[in-house]
Amino acid sequence: MATQHLSPALSAPAVPAAYPMAKPGYGKRSAPGQQPRTRADFALLPNRERYVAGFVDHLPDGAAMSVKQLAKQLPLYGQQAISTALKALSVAGHLRRVRCAVGAGDETRWVFRTFWSRTARDNEWWTTYLATETAARSAGSTPPAPAPAAVPQQRTASEATPDPAHAPEPPAPATTPTARTAPPAARPAALSPAYLALAELGRKDIRLTLSADDCASLEPQAAEWLARGVTTDYLIAALTSGLPAQVDCPPRFVRRRLTDKIPPQLPTTPSPSPSVDTPAPRLLMECTDCGRPGRPEALPDGLCRPCRAAHSEGGGTPSVDPTEIAAVKAHMANIRDLLKAP
Repeated sequence: MATQHLSPALSAPAVPAAYPMAKPGYGKRSAPGQQPRTRADFALLPNRERYVAGFVDHLPDGAAMSVKQLAKQLPLYGQQAISTALKALSVAGHLRRVRCAVGAGDETRWVFRTFWSRTARDNEWWTTYLATETAARSAGSTPPAPAPAAVPQQRTASEATPDPAHAPEPPAPATTPTARTAPPAARPAALSPAYLALAELGRKDIRLTLSADDCASLEPQAAEWLARGVTTDYLIAALTSGLPAQVDCPPRFVRRRLTDKIPPQLPTTPSPSPSVDTPAPRLLMECTDCGRPGRPEALPDGLCRPCRAAHSEGGGTPSVDPTEIAAVKAHMANIRDLLKAP
């Protein structure tokens, strides 16, 4: 029985003006594309999770998100209860914890952030969004900032030409590097990176095999992804991840994913190309429960395998309404008074 959802939700305390902010680059980061705030937000969550979520949702970007700080501001629950609530919010799709490497060489350091979304997101959305963050950081935006990092224009141009263009010559399918990927007589020798990525889908997963005409039809949409600063490897991974057991119409399925999962348009600001000797900044997700790092796709629901198994076996710890606790304590006090009476 889920009677706890029928009781009135506790109102989260207002965020105090003196709530501590995290160090620059740390703390809360709001995910893009959230729905406007309404009174029905988090209505399907248990009372404790609704209470914690309502408070976190009103925190500004950059606010400290440690369990210790949240417990200081939410007196109804201790640190253990806050930690359990954050794990439940991660499973519900509202938050992910990540660590990012900033700096280079001996000055490299890790910063820890908590991405928050008022609108619940599934694992596929979080994986795609965090991959977009990684691509943006790899493009050269190392300074931590509350807004998504900019993608330099130079990266788009360099990634748009992975294969050298050949001078116009009579067709020679046996010697052109693109003849292996695309059907031999469907297109000219010079194929775009977007077309090649679409042709590669069938090799990655047979359920998404496309014909030459399909690749030509979907090429403009795929090119728009590359124009937003992502790589062809990222495009292929986004289109082939989380496939259903059967794909009835691969072209229609790919077209829908190209439309629904297109990465956000990031502002382009001129900046010098990063040095080839400087390793690209890294971004790893953390298990919301134990803090173990890993790739986003390896931590569904924001939990590592052992923590996810423990959460599934326990079915999640149900939160108890504090008003019910107070009523039980009052009832027990009345019983004690009656026993003491002569």
